[in-house]
Amino acid sequence: MTPIAHTVGADDMVAYLLADVAAGAEISLQGAATGAVTAQDAISVFHKIALRPIRAGETVWRGGWPIGRATADIGAGAHVHTHNLVSAHATTSKESK
Repeated sequence: MTPIAHTVGADDMVAYLLADVAAGAEISLQGAATGAVTAQDAISVFHKIALRPIRAGETVWRGGWPIGRATADIGAGAHVHTHNLVSAHATTSKESK
């Protein structure tokens, strides 16, 4: 069975995985965006996968809403989580500088 990731908007930069995936697995997209992406990393269910390259400092969008800012360059198919994304809801002075 091909793993699936869910998208909300056609322009989403990330999708949520509906199952655990291994590095190298081809992920089928369902929802507003279609196609496939290859996982660069092993990623747990309900975590995000990048659908395209994202530059450090770039705002990450999902469903027409900013969900955070990339703190490092993120390749297509990479795991997107707290190690490379700060939440759009973060309010610490360090992130606001």
